[in-house]
Amino acid sequence: MSLPHAILTALLEKPSSGLELTRRFDRSIGYFWSATHQQIYRELGRLEADGLIRALPAEQPARGQKKSYEVLPAGRAELARWTAASQDPRPHRDTLLLRLRAAAVVGTAGLESDLRRHLELHQRQLAEYREIEQRDFPPGKDGAQDRLQHLVLRAGIDLETFWTQWLAHALEEFAELPGPDPV
Repeated sequence: MSLPHAILTALLEKPSSGLELTRRFDRSIGYFWSATHQQIYRELGRLEADGLIRALPAEQPARGQKKSYEVLPAGRAELARWTAASQDPRPHRDTLLLRLRAAAVVGTAGLESDLRRHLELHQRQLAEYREIEQRDFPPGKDGAQDRLQHLVLRAGIDLETFWTQWLAHALEEFAELPGPDPV
């Protein structure tokens, strides 16, 4: 149920077309809640049918012109209701962790190189988040919206920091395993 709420949030920040939303998801919300172009367009149709958003009137009538959407009062109310509702944390599911568990019984062939690849990916993502933090959240930018958006970014930074540290530790453990396959 979170994709419609992610879209409502993005539209409240700035009325947008489906294409603009897709681009914004790729640059911001998509770091923690991804959606495909098709999912966004499908959800825009549902939100409009449910009376939560509406297409803005076109400045000039033209065939094939992109529609921009804005949130209606019912959409704002739904987002506020959802934001205030209590939700339990979900268990973390990660195939890498499952593969490590499986390696304990079938062997570690190929896994160490993938751990290194994961480490590089997380290091790059961490560097990107830190660049965003420096660019978008300089000292003194402390309005309520800025602080909450920065808090979301800090979650990403902290998670990537965790993964880079954990993967480095996992690789140290791999270096100490006896033989090629400890099974």
